[in-house]
Amino acid sequence: MTTTERPELDPAALRELFLFESLDDDQLAWIAEHADVVDAQAGEDVCREGEPARCFWVLCRGEIALIRLSRGDEVEISRSTTPGTYGGSTEAFVPGVEQTYKHTLRACSETTLLALPAADWAEKLREWFPMAMHLVAGLFIGMQRSSTAIGERERLLALGSLSAGLTHELNNPAAAAIRATESLRDRVAGMRHKLAMLASGKLDGAVVAQLVDLQEEAVLGVATAPELTAMQTSDAEDEVGDWLDERRVGGAWDLAAVLVAGGLDAEWLSKVERTVPDGTLEAAVRWIAYAVETETLMGEITDATARIGTLVNAARQYSQLDRAPYQPSDLRVLIKSTLTMLSRKLEGIELVKDFDPDLPQVPCYPAELNQVWTNIVDNAVGAMKGEHADRGSGTLTVRTRRENHTAVVEISDTGPGIPEEVRPRIFEPFFTTKDVGEGTGLGLDISWRIVVSKHHGDIRVHTSSSGTTFEIRLPISGPAE
Repeated sequence: MTTTERPELDPAALRELFLFESLDDDQLAWIAEHADVVDAQAGEDVCREGEPARCFWVLCRGEIALIRLSRGDEVEISRSTTPGTYGGSTEAFVPGVEQTYKHTLRACSETTLLALPAADWAEKLREWFPMAMHLVAGLFIGMQRSSTAIGERERLLALGSLSAGLTHELNNPAAAAIRATESLRDRVAGMRHKLAMLASGKLDGAVVAQLVDLQEEAVLGVATAPELTAMQTSDAEDEVGDWLDERRVGGAWDLAAVLVAGGLDAEWLSKVERTVPDGTLEAAVRWIAYAVETETLMGEITDATARIGTLVNAARQYSQLDRAPYQPSDLRVLIKSTLTMLSRKLEGIELVKDFDPDLPQVPCYPAELNQVWTNIVDNAVGAMKGEHADRGSGTLTVRTRRENHTAVVEISDTGPGIPEEVRPRIFEPFFTTKDVGEGTGLGLDISWRIVVSKHHGDIRVHTSSSGTTFEIRLPISGPAE
C-alpha cells in the first residue's frame, strides 16, 4: 500500500461519500485535515484481522472485501464497490473494547481509501454525537453480552437434547446386551448340567458324537431360520409342542417356542429321537434347546453391541471431532448421523429419506452443516408436534439431489406452515415464535450464516398451510478462490 502525497482533501468531495453526507462543514474540514489517502493494489490487504486497530478505512473507489478467519480458513463476509463503504476500527468509539481489527479488509481491484486515525476518529465521534455514541455503545455491549449468553445457552440446550437422545438410544441396546448376557449365563450352566446327565447315561461314544453333530446342525440353523408370520409361528409351536407332549417331555410348550425360533420342527426332532436310547430323549432335547437359545442370545448380544457401535459412529460423524474442519464430505452421511442423533425427537413421526446415490462430495465444514440440519429438523418436529398433537404424527421428508454445480438438500414437514406476517423475520437473530424459555431465536440465523456467509450457498423457504420446505443449496466445487 502507498500513502499518496496530495493537496488537502476537498470537504465538498467528502460529502459525496454517503457516510459523510450529513456532516457539517467543520466536521468535513476536520476529516479532510486528518485523513490520509491510501492506494492499494488488487489482492493487497488494507488491514489484517487481529492486528492493532489503528485506522478507520473508508472506500473512495475500487472494490474491497471483508474477510474473517474461521478455524484457520478465510471466509469472505461481504464485498462492495460503493464509495463510502467502511471497515477497520469500527468499534473504536466503544470504551473498554480491545482495539484490534475484527476482520481483514482486502482490495479486490486497484482501490483508493481514506485512512482516519482510530483514536482521533473515536474521540471526534464522541464529541460530535455524544448521546448517539452512548446509545450505540450501550446497544453494542448489550447485544454482545446477550448474544454470547444466549448463544452459549443455545449450544448447551442442543447438546443436552442430543445427549439425552443419545443416552436413551444407547441405553436400549446396552440393557438388551446385559439381559442377554445374564440369560446366556443361565443357559450355559443348564447346558453343562444336561451334558453331565447325558455323559452319565448309557450312551456310547458314537451316539454322543451323533448328538453333537445334531447340536451343531441346530446351532447353524439359527442363523438361517426362516422369518415366520405370527400365524405360522403359532402353528409351528403347536406342532412341536404336541410332538414333545406325546413323548412326555416336561415343559413342552416352553421348549417348543425356543426350538421353533431356531428353525427346528417335529421332523427334525425325530432325528434326535432315533439317535438317543430310551429314557434320554428329554435330556437330549433340552441340551439341544440350550444350545439353540445360547446361539440366539449371542446373536442378540452381537446386534446390541453393533447398535452401540453404530450410535457411537453417528455421534462421531455428527461432532466431527476426529476430522479436519474443512474437507469434502458426503452430505448423505452427515444427514444420516444427524437423524440418528435426533431419533428420540423423531419418535411418532414418519421419516422419509430420498437420497440421490450419485450426489458427489461437497467441500464444507461438516460439523457446522450438521448444526444446520439439527436446527431445521428441530423446528420441523416442533411444528408438526404442535399441528398433529391430536393425532401424534406427521411426516418429515429429507431429500438430496444435484442441480448443475449445486448440491440441494430439502427438509420438508407437514406442519401448519409459516404465517405470512412472520415469514420476512424468520432469519432475524433472536426472533422466535416459540413460548418464552423454549427458543432463543438464533437457530435459523446461525443456519443462514453457516450456509450463506460461510459456504457461499443459499437457503430458500417454501411454505403453505400444508407444510414447509427448507431448501439448502451448496456449491459442489466449494467457494471460489
